[in-house]
Amino acid sequence: MFSVSEQNYYARQFSLPELGQRGQQKLKQSRVLVIGAGGLGCPILNYLTSAGVGTLGIIDFDRVEISNLHRQVLYTMADVGRPKAEVAAERLRAQNPHVNIQVYTNGIDKDNALKIIADYDLVVDGSDNFPTRYLVNDACVLLDKPLVFGSIYKFEGQVSVFNYQGGPTYRCLYPTQPNEGEIPNCAEIGVLGILPGVVGSLQAMEAIKLITELGTVLSGKLLVYDALGTSFHTYRFAAREGSRAITSLQNNYGTTCALPTEDLVEIDFDELQKQLQETAPPFLVDVREPEEFDRFNIGGVNWPLKTLSQHFNELLAYPDVVLCCQSGIRSRKAYELLSEVFPNHRFKHLKGGVTSAGT
Repeated sequence: MFSVSEQNYYARQFSLPELGQRGQQKLKQSRVLVIGAGGLGCPILNYLTSAGVGTLGIIDFDRVEISNLHRQVLYTMADVGRPKAEVAAERLRAQNPHVNIQVYTNGIDKDNALKIIADYDLVVDGSDNFPTRYLVNDACVLLDKPLVFGSIYKFEGQVSVFNYQGGPTYRCLYPTQPNEGEIPNCAEIGVLGILPGVVGSLQAMEAIKLITELGTVLSGKLLVYDALGTSFHTYRFAAREGSRAITSLQNNYGTTCALPTEDLVEIDFDELQKQLQETAPPFLVDVREPEEFDRFNIGGVNWPLKTLSQHFNELLAYPDVVLCCQSGIRSRKAYELLSEVFPNHRFKHLKGGVTSAGT
Protein backbone atom coordinates (compact mmCIF):
# COMPACT_ATOMS: atom_id res chain seq x y z
CA MET A 1 0.00 0.00 0.00
CA PHE A 2 2.81 2.39 0.94
CA SER A 3 6.46 2.10 -0.01
CA VAL A 4 9.18 2.36 2.61
CA SER A 5 9.96 5.85 1.35
CA GLU A 6 6.29 6.87 1.75
CA GLN A 7 6.09 5.36 5.22
CA ASN A 8 9.09 7.43 6.28
CA TYR A 9 7.78 10.58 4.58
CA TYR A 10 4.33 10.39 6.20
CA ALA A 11 5.47 8.92 9.52
CA ARG A 12 4.13 11.79 11.64
CA GLN A 13 0.74 11.63 9.91
CA PHE A 14 0.56 7.85 10.34
CA SER A 15 1.06 8.50 14.07
CA LEU A 16 -2.17 10.50 14.27
CA PRO A 17 -4.86 7.98 15.35
CA GLU A 18 -7.57 10.09 13.72
CA LEU A 19 -5.74 9.89 10.38
CA GLY A 20 -3.46 6.84 10.32
CA GLN A 21 -2.89 4.73 7.23
CA ARG A 22 -6.57 4.77 6.32
CA GLY A 23 -6.66 8.56 6.13
CA GLN A 24 -3.32 8.66 4.36
CA GLN A 25 -4.66 6.23 1.77
CA LYS A 26 -7.59 8.57 1.14
CA LEU A 27 -5.12 11.39 0.55
CA LYS A 28 -3.08 9.21 -1.79
CA GLN A 29 -6.15 8.35 -3.85
CA SER A 30 -7.44 11.92 -4.00
CA ARG A 31 -7.27 14.32 -6.93
CA VAL A 32 -7.23 18.04 -6.07
CA LEU A 33 -7.22 20.97 -8.48
CA VAL A 34 -5.71 24.27 -7.28
CA ILE A 35 -6.67 27.43 -9.15
CA GLY A 36 -3.78 29.88 -9.03
CA ALA A 37 -0.16 29.48 -7.95
CA GLY A 38 0.19 32.91 -6.37
CA GLY A 39 -0.03 34.23 -2.82
CA LEU A 40 -2.76 31.79 -1.75
CA GLY A 41 -1.81 29.04 -4.18
CA CYS A 42 1.76 28.66 -2.91
CA PRO A 43 0.90 27.61 0.67
CA ILE A 44 -2.06 25.56 -0.59
CA LEU A 45 0.17 23.66 -3.01
CA ASN A 46 2.99 23.37 -0.52
CA TYR A 47 0.91 21.77 2.23
CA LEU A 48 -1.25 19.56 0.00
CA THR A 49 1.93 18.20 -1.56
CA SER A 50 3.50 17.60 1.84
CA ALA A 51 0.32 15.95 3.09
CA GLY A 52 0.44 13.42 0.26
CA VAL A 53 -2.44 14.28 -2.07
CA GLY A 54 -2.16 11.71 -4.86
CA THR A 55 -2.73 13.95 -7.86
CA LEU A 56 -2.43 17.72 -7.69
CA GLY A 57 -3.46 19.96 -10.59
CA ILE A 58 -2.07 23.49 -10.92
CA ILE A 59 -3.78 26.11 -13.09
CA ASP A 60 -1.95 29.40 -13.63
CA PHE A 61 -1.15 31.32 -16.83
CA ASP A 62 1.01 33.99 -15.18
CA ARG A 63 4.78 34.37 -14.93
CA VAL A 64 6.89 35.08 -11.87
CA GLU A 65 7.55 38.76 -11.17
CA ILE A 66 9.81 40.37 -8.58
CA SER A 67 6.80 41.86 -6.80
CA ASN A 68 5.48 38.31 -6.23
CA LEU A 69 8.44 37.09 -4.20
CA HIS A 70 7.58 38.58 -0.81
CA ARG A 71 4.50 36.35 -0.56
CA GLN A 72 4.72 33.63 -3.22
CA VAL A 73 7.17 31.43 -1.40
CA LEU A 74 7.69 28.75 -4.04
CA TYR A 75 9.70 31.16 -6.22
CA THR A 76 13.09 32.85 -6.14
CA MET A 77 14.80 35.68 -8.01
CA ALA A 78 16.13 33.15 -10.51
CA ASP A 79 12.54 32.27 -11.48
CA VAL A 80 11.50 35.78 -12.57
CA GLY A 81 9.95 35.62 -16.02
CA ARG A 82 9.24 31.87 -15.89
CA PRO A 83 5.69 30.37 -15.87
CA LYS A 84 4.49 30.04 -12.28
CA ALA A 85 2.75 26.70 -12.76
CA GLU A 86 5.88 25.10 -14.23
CA VAL A 87 8.19 26.47 -11.53
CA ALA A 88 5.77 25.44 -8.78
CA ALA A 89 5.58 21.92 -10.22
CA GLU A 90 9.38 21.64 -10.19
CA ARG A 91 9.58 22.69 -6.53
CA LEU A 92 6.73 20.41 -5.48
CA ARG A 93 8.07 17.34 -7.30
CA ALA A 94 11.39 17.86 -5.54
CA GLN A 95 9.57 18.30 -2.24
CA ASN A 96 7.51 15.11 -2.51
CA PRO A 97 8.21 12.75 -5.43
CA HIS A 98 5.23 10.59 -4.41
CA VAL A 99 2.71 13.18 -5.69
CA ASN A 100 1.60 13.33 -9.32
CA ILE A 101 1.63 16.98 -10.47
CA GLN A 102 -0.46 18.10 -13.46
CA VAL A 103 0.20 21.55 -14.95
CA TYR A 104 -2.17 23.79 -16.91
CA THR A 105 -0.40 26.94 -18.15
CA ASN A 106 -3.22 28.24 -20.35
CA GLY A 107 -5.41 29.33 -17.46
CA ILE A 108 -9.07 28.48 -17.02
CA ASP A 109 -12.02 29.76 -19.04
CA LYS A 110 -15.55 28.74 -19.92
CA ASP A 111 -14.30 26.52 -22.74
CA ASN A 112 -12.01 24.33 -20.65
CA ALA A 113 -13.32 24.69 -17.07
CA LEU A 114 -15.77 21.78 -17.11
CA LYS A 115 -13.36 19.43 -18.84
CA ILE A 116 -10.51 20.14 -16.42
CA ILE A 117 -12.54 20.23 -13.18
CA ALA A 118 -14.41 17.02 -14.04
CA ASP A 119 -11.15 15.11 -13.64
CA TYR A 120 -10.74 16.10 -9.95
CA ASP A 121 -12.48 15.31 -6.66
CA LEU A 122 -12.46 18.87 -5.35
CA VAL A 123 -11.23 22.35 -6.22
CA VAL A 124 -9.27 24.82 -4.08
CA ASP A 125 -9.60 28.37 -5.38
CA GLY A 126 -6.53 30.54 -4.86
CA SER A 127 -7.42 33.04 -7.59
CA ASP A 128 -7.34 36.79 -7.04
CA ASN A 129 -10.17 38.02 -9.27
CA PHE A 130 -13.95 37.82 -9.41
CA PRO A 131 -14.41 36.52 -12.97
CA THR A 132 -12.42 33.39 -12.11
CA ARG A 133 -14.22 32.88 -8.79
CA TYR A 134 -17.67 33.01 -10.39
CA LEU A 135 -16.60 30.80 -13.29
CA VAL A 136 -15.09 28.17 -10.98
CA ASN A 137 -18.11 28.27 -8.66
CA ASP A 138 -20.54 27.72 -11.53
CA ALA A 139 -18.46 24.89 -12.96
CA CYS A 140 -18.30 23.19 -9.54
CA VAL A 141 -22.07 23.49 -9.14
CA LEU A 142 -22.64 21.95 -12.57
CA LEU A 143 -20.23 19.10 -11.80
CA ASP A 144 -21.21 18.79 -8.11
CA LYS A 145 -17.62 19.28 -6.88
CA PRO A 146 -16.76 20.78 -3.46
CA LEU A 147 -14.99 24.14 -3.65
CA VAL A 148 -12.63 25.52 -1.01
CA PHE A 149 -12.63 29.31 -1.18
CA GLY A 150 -10.14 31.83 0.14
CA SER A 151 -9.60 35.55 -0.34
CA ILE A 152 -7.59 38.38 1.18
CA TYR A 153 -8.09 42.12 1.47
CA LYS A 154 -5.55 44.38 3.17
CA PHE A 155 -5.19 42.71 6.62
CA GLU A 156 -8.25 40.45 6.44
CA GLY A 157 -8.73 36.96 5.07
CA GLN A 158 -11.80 34.85 4.36
CA VAL A 159 -12.19 31.08 4.04
CA SER A 160 -15.25 28.93 3.30
CA VAL A 161 -16.29 25.66 1.65
CA PHE A 162 -18.95 25.79 -1.05
CA ASN A 163 -21.08 23.19 -2.78
CA TYR A 164 -20.40 20.54 -0.15
CA GLN A 165 -23.10 17.86 0.02
CA GLY A 166 -25.67 20.21 -1.49
CA GLY A 167 -24.67 23.09 0.79
CA PRO A 168 -24.46 26.81 -0.07
CA THR A 169 -22.44 28.02 -3.05
CA TYR A 170 -20.30 31.09 -3.64
CA ARG A 171 -23.35 32.82 -5.12
CA CYS A 172 -25.23 32.30 -1.85
CA LEU A 173 -22.69 34.53 -0.15
CA TYR A 174 -21.97 36.88 -3.09
CA PRO A 175 -24.93 36.65 -5.51
CA THR A 176 -23.80 39.26 -8.02
CA GLN A 177 -20.41 39.74 -9.60
CA PRO A 178 -19.09 43.28 -8.94
CA ASN A 179 -18.36 45.57 -11.85
CA GLU A 180 -14.82 45.58 -13.19
CA GLY A 181 -12.62 47.97 -11.22
CA GLU A 182 -15.20 48.32 -8.43
CA ILE A 183 -13.05 46.45 -5.90
CA PRO A 184 -9.25 46.89 -6.02
CA ASN A 185 -6.85 43.95 -6.08
CA CYS A 186 -3.66 43.48 -4.08
CA ALA A 187 -1.59 45.17 -6.80
CA GLU A 188 -3.61 48.32 -6.19
CA ILE A 189 -3.94 48.34 -2.40
CA GLY A 190 -0.97 46.19 -1.36
CA VAL A 191 -0.72 43.05 0.73
CA LEU A 192 1.47 41.82 3.58
CA GLY A 193 3.05 38.54 2.55
CA ILE A 194 2.15 36.68 5.75
CA LEU A 195 -1.61 37.08 5.24
CA PRO A 196 -1.98 34.82 2.17
CA GLY A 197 0.27 32.33 3.95
CA VAL A 198 -2.22 32.07 6.81
CA VAL A 199 -5.31 31.97 4.58
CA GLY A 200 -3.81 29.52 2.10
CA SER A 201 -2.82 27.19 4.95
CA LEU A 202 -6.39 27.26 6.25
CA GLN A 203 -7.66 26.39 2.77
CA ALA A 204 -5.28 23.44 2.59
CA MET A 205 -6.58 22.25 5.95
CA GLU A 206 -10.18 22.40 4.74
CA ALA A 207 -9.23 20.39 1.65
CA ILE A 208 -7.57 17.72 3.80
CA LYS A 209 -10.64 17.56 6.04
CA LEU A 210 -12.85 17.06 3.00
CA ILE A 211 -10.66 14.26 1.67
CA THR A 212 -10.16 12.41 4.96
CA GLU A 213 -13.66 13.14 6.35
CA LEU A 214 -12.17 14.48 9.56
CA GLY A 215 -13.64 17.28 11.62
CA THR A 216 -16.28 19.78 10.53
CA VAL A 217 -15.79 21.63 7.27
CA LEU A 218 -16.68 25.29 6.76
CA SER A 219 -19.82 24.63 4.72
CA GLY A 220 -22.40 27.36 5.30
CA LYS A 221 -19.84 29.24 7.38
CA LEU A 222 -17.47 32.06 6.52
CA LEU A 223 -14.28 32.22 8.59
CA VAL A 224 -12.88 35.76 8.79
CA TYR A 225 -9.31 36.30 9.99
CA ASP A 226 -8.30 39.76 11.24
CA ALA A 227 -4.50 39.83 11.14
CA LEU A 228 -4.09 43.13 13.02
CA GLY A 229 -6.52 42.12 15.75
CA THR A 230 -5.27 38.51 15.79
CA SER A 231 -8.84 37.23 15.81
CA PHE A 232 -11.00 34.70 14.02
CA HIS A 233 -14.76 35.07 13.63
CA THR A 234 -17.15 32.63 11.99
CA TYR A 235 -20.37 33.82 10.35
CA ARG A 236 -23.12 31.46 9.27
CA PHE A 237 -24.99 31.90 6.01
CA ALA A 238 -27.76 29.89 4.39
CA ALA A 239 -28.31 28.65 0.87
CA ARG A 240 -29.87 31.30 -1.34
CA GLU A 241 -32.83 30.31 -3.48
CA GLY A 242 -31.82 29.92 -7.11
CA SER A 243 -28.08 29.86 -6.45
CA ARG A 244 -27.84 26.30 -7.74
CA ALA A 245 -30.10 26.90 -10.75
CA ILE A 246 -27.16 26.89 -13.15
CA THR A 247 -27.65 25.01 -16.41
CA SER A 248 -24.52 26.16 -18.26
CA LEU A 249 -21.53 28.46 -17.95
CA GLN A 250 -21.98 32.09 -18.92
CA ASN A 251 -20.57 33.37 -22.20
CA ASN A 252 -18.56 36.09 -20.49
CA TYR A 253 -17.27 36.15 -16.93
CA GLY A 254 -14.63 38.82 -17.54
CA THR A 255 -11.13 39.22 -18.91
CA THR A 256 -8.95 37.64 -16.24
CA CYS A 257 -9.94 33.97 -16.29
CA ALA A 258 -7.33 33.00 -18.88
CA LEU A 259 -4.51 34.32 -20.93
CA PRO A 260 -5.02 37.58 -22.78
CA THR A 261 -5.57 37.49 -26.52
CA GLU A 262 -2.87 35.70 -28.52
CA ASP A 263 -2.00 38.86 -30.46
CA LEU A 264 -1.08 40.76 -27.30
CA VAL A 265 2.03 42.82 -28.03
CA GLU A 266 4.34 43.13 -25.03
CA ILE A 267 7.33 45.38 -24.47
CA ASP A 268 9.84 45.13 -21.65
CA PHE A 269 11.04 48.08 -19.60
CA ASP A 270 14.47 48.39 -21.22
CA GLU A 271 13.02 48.47 -24.73
CA LEU A 272 10.40 51.01 -23.65
CA GLN A 273 13.12 53.31 -22.32
CA LYS A 274 14.89 53.14 -25.68
CA GLN A 275 11.73 53.93 -27.61
CA LEU A 276 10.86 56.85 -25.34
CA GLN A 277 14.19 58.45 -26.33
CA GLU A 278 13.45 58.24 -30.06
CA THR A 279 12.32 61.12 -32.25
CA ALA A 280 8.75 59.81 -32.39
CA PRO A 281 8.26 58.06 -29.02
CA PRO A 282 5.14 56.06 -28.18
CA PHE A 283 2.42 57.63 -26.04
CA LEU A 284 2.68 56.15 -22.52
CA VAL A 285 -0.57 55.64 -20.56
CA ASP A 286 -0.49 54.52 -16.92
CA VAL A 287 -3.89 52.97 -16.07
CA ARG A 288 -3.39 52.78 -12.29
CA GLU A 289 -5.24 54.86 -9.73
CA PRO A 290 -3.92 58.43 -9.10
CA GLU A 291 -2.54 57.62 -5.64
CA GLU A 292 -0.50 54.75 -7.11
CA PHE A 293 0.78 56.97 -9.90
CA ASP A 294 1.77 59.66 -7.39
CA ARG A 295 3.74 57.18 -5.24
CA PHE A 296 5.85 56.02 -8.18
CA ASN A 297 5.63 56.27 -11.94
CA ILE A 298 7.79 56.01 -15.05
CA GLY A 299 6.23 58.97 -16.81
CA GLY A 300 3.36 59.30 -19.23
CA VAL A 301 -0.23 60.29 -18.48
CA ASN A 302 -2.36 58.81 -15.73
CA TRP A 303 -5.69 57.60 -17.11
CA PRO A 304 -7.17 55.03 -14.67
CA LEU A 305 -8.64 51.91 -16.23
CA LYS A 306 -12.13 52.51 -14.88
CA THR A 307 -12.29 55.95 -16.53
CA LEU A 308 -10.31 55.11 -19.68
CA SER A 309 -13.34 55.52 -21.94
CA GLN A 310 -13.41 59.22 -21.06
CA HIS A 311 -10.12 59.66 -22.96
CA PHE A 312 -11.05 57.92 -26.22
CA ASN A 313 -11.12 61.17 -28.17
CA GLU A 314 -7.66 62.14 -26.90
CA LEU A 315 -6.24 58.78 -27.97
CA LEU A 316 -7.18 59.43 -31.59
CA ALA A 317 -4.10 61.64 -31.92
CA TYR A 318 -1.71 58.85 -30.83
CA PRO A 319 -1.50 55.80 -33.13
CA ASP A 320 1.35 54.21 -31.11
CA VAL A 321 0.45 53.67 -27.43
CA VAL A 322 2.13 51.78 -24.58
CA LEU A 323 -0.08 50.83 -21.62
CA CYS A 324 1.26 50.16 -18.14
CA CYS A 325 0.05 49.47 -14.60
CA GLN A 326 1.53 48.04 -11.41
CA SER A 327 2.11 44.44 -12.47
CA GLY A 328 0.52 44.09 -15.90
CA ILE A 329 -2.98 42.87 -15.09
CA ARG A 330 -4.87 46.12 -15.64
CA SER A 331 -2.83 47.11 -18.67
CA ARG A 332 -3.81 43.79 -20.29
CA LYS A 333 -7.45 44.67 -19.73
CA ALA A 334 -6.86 48.13 -21.18
CA TYR A 335 -5.10 46.56 -24.17
CA GLU A 336 -8.08 44.34 -24.93
CA LEU A 337 -10.53 47.21 -24.57
CA LEU A 338 -8.60 49.69 -26.70
CA SER A 339 -7.68 47.16 -29.38
CA GLU A 340 -11.36 46.54 -29.94
CA VAL A 341 -12.28 50.24 -30.03
CA PHE A 342 -9.25 51.33 -32.11
CA PRO A 343 -8.35 48.41 -34.41
CA ASN A 344 -5.96 50.57 -36.50
CA HIS A 345 -3.89 51.77 -33.54
CA ARG A 346 -0.68 50.12 -32.37
CA PHE A 347 -0.97 49.21 -28.70
CA LYS A 348 1.67 47.62 -26.52
CA HIS A 349 1.52 46.35 -22.96
CA LEU A 350 4.44 46.85 -20.54
CA LYS A 351 5.44 43.35 -19.44
CA GLY A 352 5.59 43.11 -15.65
CA GLY A 353 4.21 46.62 -15.15
CA VAL A 354 6.08 49.50 -13.54
CA THR A 355 7.53 47.10 -10.96
CA SER A 356 9.76 45.81 -13.75
CA ALA A 357 11.58 49.17 -13.67
CA GLY A 358 13.53 47.84 -10.71
CA THR A 359 14.80 44.70 -12.46
